[in-house]
Amino acid sequence: MNKITFIGAGSTVFAKNVLGDCMKTTALQGFELALFDIDLQRLTDSENMLNNIKISSGSTCTVKAYLNRKEALRGAKYVINAIQVGGYDPCTITDFEIPKKYGLRQTIADTVGIGGIFRNLRTIPVMLDFAADVREVCPDALFLNYTNPMAVLTNVMSTYGGVQTVGLCHSVQHCVAGLLEPLGMDQTGVQAKIAGINHMAWLLEVTKDGEDLYPEIKRRAADKQKEHHTDMVRYEMMLKFGYYITESSEHNAEYHPYFIKRNYPELIERFQIPLDEYPRRCVEQIDQWQEMREELVNNKELQHERSHEYASYILEAIETNVPFKIGGNVMNTGLITNLPREACVEVPCFVDSSGVTPTFVGNLPPQCAALNRTNINTQLLTIEAAVTQKREHIYHAAMLDPHTASELSMDDIVSMCDELITAHGDWLPQYK
Repeated sequence: MNKITFIGAGSTVFAKNVLGDCMKTTALQGFELALFDIDLQRLTDSENMLNNIKISSGSTCTVKAYLNRKEALRGAKYVINAIQVGGYDPCTITDFEIPKKYGLRQTIADTVGIGGIFRNLRTIPVMLDFAADVREVCPDALFLNYTNPMAVLTNVMSTYGGVQTVGLCHSVQHCVAGLLEPLGMDQTGVQAKIAGINHMAWLLEVTKDGEDLYPEIKRRAADKQKEHHTDMVRYEMMLKFGYYITESSEHNAEYHPYFIKRNYPELIERFQIPLDEYPRRCVEQIDQWQEMREELVNNKELQHERSHEYASYILEAIETNVPFKIGGNVMNTGLITNLPREACVEVPCFVDSSGVTPTFVGNLPPQCAALNRTNINTQLLTIEAAVTQKREHIYHAAMLDPHTASELSMDDIVSMCDELITAHGDWLPQYK
């Protein structure tokens, strides 16, 4: 059946980009775009918005909203996942405010760290429910996961969900431009190789006409570090460890033990670290939604231009057998030889009618692999906690997190985890 199911379709802006792209793709004409969300108002909003795009674009796709998740999935060829379990209020607030009581500060808290751990714990059971439905009603579907924490959730769907899964993130797509443009360097004709783990993949090679651009990049970056700018953490990591990281400085500030430190408060100003950044973004998005809603949902002449989101290009490559290259999150089946096989890694992948085929990378530079492993430790222990439902593995995951361990004692980490479990209440009933 030619059906694309979008779970979390109440993410209206993201649904516009991904499914609007599908409606603008010739190879995907005639597909059913099946929408599912637990927020009925947002589900209706997305349905109306996509029908506006359908009319304005002349697409032959059909748009249908479902109230039953299994029926939305039934017969799907592709499933796109963009859910958030617990939302900003109460769960994101909880993830930030309780650690703050212990003196543990965060910026985004959606990948690792204490916020990432608890986001995983409340999301994994929901994802495994999705997986059970997929195995029952669309077992051959390709599951495209956009939900964070990317590495853990993609790992769980692949390892325990029994679902053909690839995780997709914007950071690989934006990495080269995000590095070169602020340094005043032209990216035309630049070739790059990127691999590692999600949000901490490494720009291993960056060349133009066979010339290594890293020496000039580092020269300009060292000069730029003399003044404040918005990417200071990544520049510092590159200058100290040798390679640029894919995900933003506000993210990477909390993935390592070097930048957010009570005993070195001057580092916050020095590296321009935006503490509590994600809650601020959430509040701004909530405040802006009504104005945005009028433009998206009630605009009968709504236009859409195909974006750079991977999803429609992946589906197009499979449907047409015209290869397309992505940076994908997949299980480490010997792809990166100095990272654990149990880990989910982010590597170049080729997509065609045979599906998503990851490429062999080999060894990462030893310092890069070492930094990745510090985050993989927490990822794997979080999965262990979710699968076994043993509270002690939550403690282990938190005690192995680089930032958390650098700030708190083991006793405080255990107390903080216990308080977070209690505060989450019905979001984490299995740990009561």
